[in-house]
Order: sequence, then C-alpha cells, then structure tokens
Amino acid sequence: MKDIVTIGEILIDLTYSGREKGVPVYVANPGGAPANVAVAAARLGADSVFIGKVGNDYYGGFLRETLTENKVDVSGMLTDASAPTTLAVVSLTDSGERSFSFYRRNCADTLLSSGEISLDLLGDTRFLHFGSVSLTDDPARSATLFAAQKAKELGATVTYDPNYRANLWNSEEEAVERMKSVLGFVDILKISDEELPLLTGTDDPEAGTRQLFDEYGISLILLTLGPDGAYYRRGDETGRAEGFKVKVADTNGAGDTFFGAFLSRMAALGIYKPGELSSWQLFESVRTANLAASLTTSRHGAIPAMPDLKELEEKLGEVK
Repeated sequence: MKDIVTIGEILIDLTYSGREKGVPVYVANPGGAPANVAVAAARLGADSVFIGKVGNDYYGGFLRETLTENKVDVSGMLTDASAPTTLAVVSLTDSGERSFSFYRRNCADTLLSSGEISLDLLGDTRFLHFGSVSLTDDPARSATLFAAQKAKELGATVTYDPNYRANLWNSEEEAVERMKSVLGFVDILKISDEELPLLTGTDDPEAGTRQLFDEYGISLILLTLGPDGAYYRRGDETGRAEGFKVKVADTNGAGDTFFGAFLSRMAALGIYKPGELSSWQLFESVRTANLAASLTTSRHGAIPAMPDLKELEEKLGEVK
C-alpha cells in the first residue's frame, strides 16, 4: 500500500531570477502544490503517487521526468494531446515572498475527469491529498471531489490545503465558498496564516482553529506561520513549534514541503490517523516539518530546493 496519493495541478513555475542585459530572465521550475507535496514526501522516504494531467509538450515531458526522478509513482499522471501544460509566472520580492500570474485557461491540469482516475490507486493509499486550486474549474473540480470522497470511503485519511490564489477565482466570495465546501470530509487541514482570516474572519491562531474544529470536526489542523513556525490543534489539544531561522531566498513551495514532510513523518512512524499520534510525536512531526520548510526557503525554486532525508536528518541532529 502507498503512503500518499496527491491529486491536482502540476505546472511550470516561471520564476524571475534577475535581468541579463536589461531583459528579465525566468527559470522554468517544476511546480503545482499537490505535485510539490508528493515530491517533498518522496524525498523524505514516503511512497508517493501523483494523479493529474499535463500537455503533450516539452514541459509536460519535463514534469513527468521530474516526478519520476524523485521516485514519485506517475501511473496516474495523464497526457492531454490537445491542451498545453499550465504555466505560472512567479515574481519575488527582495525578502523572497512570491506572487503568481497563471496561464491556465483550458490547460491540461483543469481537464482531468473522474473517469480517468484509477480506483485501484484510491483504494491503495493511506493518505489522499488535494488542494483548492483544482476546485476552480470543471472537470478537474468534480474529479478531485470524486477522488477525495472515494478514497475516504475506501479507508484513506483525507488531507487538504486551501492554497488561495486570488487571480484564479472570479471573486474572493466564490473562492471562500468553494474552499470551505470540502472541509466537512477533511481529516487533516494544512492552512497558512494568510488563509486563516479568509476562512474564519480572524487571524488569531487559537480562535481561528477552534472555529474550524467546532464547525467541521477536523481531526487535526496545522497552521503555518511563516518564519514563526506552526500552530496546531487536535480537538482541545493545541501546541506550537517554533520556526528555524534561515536566510530566505524563495518562499515558493515552503508550505508544500512542510505538509509533505509532516505526512512522511507520520508514515515513517507507521501512523496514518492523527488521533493515534502521541502528543510528543505530534509536536516532533510539526517541528521536523518546520525544519524541512526552512531548508526549502533557503534555496530557489520549489521542488529543486526541497531537502532529502539525509540532509533533513543531519540538520535535525545539529538542532537537537
């Protein structure tokens, strides 16, 4: 049985890297949040599978090759002969914070349909992970919901990241409605400090996570706080793991690394239900995920910057 199946967008992040003779230069990095999570977990020892769709073009081939090189199972990854691979232009501030412009209308990742998803993959995984970007357009939205609900029926733990990208939605109201619509069947929610106010109306970690737990009964809520680490809630139990200070080069992919690292840590413990983690195991898993995310932010790109298990274990030894 696989540890984690992720479903959703996979794309090229065209990331600004400076100017050459006055001309902006962009580096083509592999990206897409669910693909990032699959790679982050695989690099740290988990058995990962990705379900999604790319175009029959150079970038589609490059993305398939990237996942394969990172030991992610691509048996659920499809190629669309008539649609291009999705592109996102990533701009960075001096502090490494990113913003996105998407070239995604009628692109391959939005065209995945429910009938193209293998039921065998959904029934052969401990975790099923998805994000909100694949909820923007049909048929990918229906396919994602089908996969998550079917996997849960078959015994998987469902994990979700409402990664908000404003320019992919018609309005903030539509985005919030769709992002919240799936919370009733989510077991582990990973949310950022930018998204908490959108979904709860408050930026207070204790109050916001309490509201989400009370309203939706989510077993475990992980709230990432950038350089300040992460706050977590499991029912009435809450905690906080501090971040690790690094010189930030690029924050793209940090949240995905955090979640991939957290899920890989659960898999390494042989625990797939959040309620079965001891309080210490929960804290240590969040702390380890913080360290993995900080290592990613210290380098450029998302997938290229992610640590492997050897590096993470060495760094953990240095900070204990």
